[in-house]
Amino acid sequence: MVHIWNDPSEVPADFGPSVVTFGNFDGVHRGHQQVLSQLIRVARLNHARAVAITFDPHPAQVHRPESAPELIMGLEDKLAALGELGLDAVLVMKYSLELASLTPEEFVADVLVGSLKASHVVIGHDARFGRGNSGDLETMQELGKKLGFEVLVISEFGSEGFPIHGELHDDGGKDRRCSSTWVREALREGDVATAAAVLGRAHRMRGEVVHGAARGRDLGFPTANLAADASGYIPADGIYAGWLVDAAGTRWPAAISVGSNPTFYGVSRQVEAHVIDRPEEAVEDFDLYGQTVVVEFVARLRGMVAYRGPEALVDQMRLDVVQAHNILFAR
Repeated sequence: MVHIWNDPSEVPADFGPSVVTFGNFDGVHRGHQQVLSQLIRVARLNHARAVAITFDPHPAQVHRPESAPELIMGLEDKLAALGELGLDAVLVMKYSLELASLTPEEFVADVLVGSLKASHVVIGHDARFGRGNSGDLETMQELGKKLGFEVLVISEFGSEGFPIHGELHDDGGKDRRCSSTWVREALREGDVATAAAVLGRAHRMRGEVVHGAARGRDLGFPTANLAADASGYIPADGIYAGWLVDAAGTRWPAAISVGSNPTFYGVSRQVEAHVIDRPEEAVEDFDLYGQTVVVEFVARLRGMVAYRGPEALVDQMRLDVVQAHNILFAR
């Protein structure tokens, strides 16, 4: 079981030695997974603990909130994804201007060495840390010699089928390293398949099911509407095939709508999932209100369209359900 600490003071005094890395890990994509799998391997070989340090909130939300990126996943899902990799512990550091003011040496000496008893520190070639991002790989190597730990440099990784060296190929395509930015770009375009390739799993949102306008129920397609504060990046408007995971952990196939319901002149964006392949569609026998559920996006079926009245919309929704079923249960 992975230990979760919310402050260095929570780390037991006898903890260590450890192999440590640090980063935002938004999305815990394939690149992150490759780094962390190597960290775990090094930890096992050295009879040490495998530890990842992450930050909450995202540093950009503190330094430039007006332009901070929308997060791919909430903290709960990030910790779950990190825990599934086999780490021994995750330290969640509250990111603040006070933390940002630490010099590179203070951060390394106090947290990595002082609290976590690091014997190895795993970082990338372009790692930056400490006040004003003044620390880099060379800084870490110097601190390793001074404070008694080894620095391991990990190369960047592409997702499966996506090389990473940035070279132009005969087909005109370019290699690209895995990154949270890439995932956000794909989701912004509704390309949940590419997002999944980079993430190594279907993109998901998590939120409480709340009451909506009940138009879906009135049309014969009741939906579970996620609350406005649901966590996870909202993909482009459109209709998707995916899954709804209820509070009990049951996975239900679903057709998912993201958008503002233009047929009914909606304004605010909503994420709502219609569970398919059930004998009874009546909302009364499938009450998810108040539950926290997960919605997973597998494939985009179409964009959001304003139809000429409810009848045309219902006809299209029937087609959407069939297409979603065929995609989710393709053999």
